[in-house]
Amino acid sequence: MEDNGFPALRLICFVSFMTINLVHGDLSYSFPEELNRGSIIGNVAKDLGLDLKEFSSRKARVDLEGPQKRFCDINMNTGELVTSEKIDRESICGKKPSCLLRIDLVLENPLELHRVSLHIQDINDNSPKFRVNLIEMEIRESADRGNRFPIEVAHDADVGQNAVQK
Repeated sequence: MEDNGFPALRLICFVSFMTINLVHGDLSYSFPEELNRGSIIGNVAKDLGLDLKEFSSRKARVDLEGPQKRFCDINMNTGELVTSEKIDRESICGKKPSCLLRIDLVLENPLELHRVSLHIQDINDNSPKFRVNLIEMEIRESADRGNRFPIEVAHDADVGQNAVQK
């Protein structure tokens, strides 16, 4: 008697079991945008509980999903995750209130995969800009003290508390 369902089910169970054993705990780091190249994001070796010799011998590396740009590297001498270039939060995430990059940290012998979340914090690095450079208003001398005169809202690429406040 032939049952074609079992080999496929066995394969799915095996792959699922192997994947579960390969993927380990997540790491999460939060840092401000515009850090200089080589700035320390966090010490992945320490956070994974590995000494530097073991960390280095396991050939740790950063893997990216898809055509994502490489924003960080690993310093194998220190176990630190460092910026590989300045990161501009607005160019990556635009006006989204939260800016999150995900990378995979791979260790060999035995093979382990660690998902790393990078939370990029906004800094006040963009000046507000008006659509026009000069705004002319005519205000009468008889205007009451404390009167408000509305003008067009300025545009600011920053978000949250760093954006133009109303």
